[in-house]
Amino acid sequence: MVVLKGIPSVLSPELLYTLAKMGHGDELVLADANFPSSSTCRHGPAEIRMDGLNIPELLGAILKLLPLDTYVESPAAVMDLVDSDKQRGVAVPVWETYSRLLQEAGCHKPLEKVERFAFYERAKNAYAIVATGETSLYGNLIITKGVLPADELC
Repeated sequence: MVVLKGIPSVLSPELLYTLAKMGHGDELVLADANFPSSSTCRHGPAEIRMDGLNIPELLGAILKLLPLDTYVESPAAVMDLVDSDKQRGVAVPVWETYSRLLQEAGCHKPLEKVERFAFYERAKNAYAIVATGETSLYGNLIITKGVLPADELC
């Protein structure tokens, strides 16, 4: 737990350091409990374990600190349903929660939906993957860091 003024206590020192080191356009994967985080990170992104947290709680805390990219069509992407789940009408209510949290942070762009295997490939190129305890199916989320204008820097 981080005990600093203005820093959400759910953000670990390791995650804070990672967020600070990321640059404009770098991506952060918030991975659900079923995502192959360790194997994806074996030869690529850093792995940060936050198994006890769900993604909405973590996302809300991250968005208090991390600017989202305004130069892309969407700074947030989810793993799209596979065809069989689309045909069965599987609902993903957590996406509505993500959209609400993103809107509250000033992002009014829709979530990008990325095909499952394309999502895995994109995750391999992320700056880091945060492995969470999120149990929602299709709960994975990629967010892209933006820039802070000079007048917002302290």
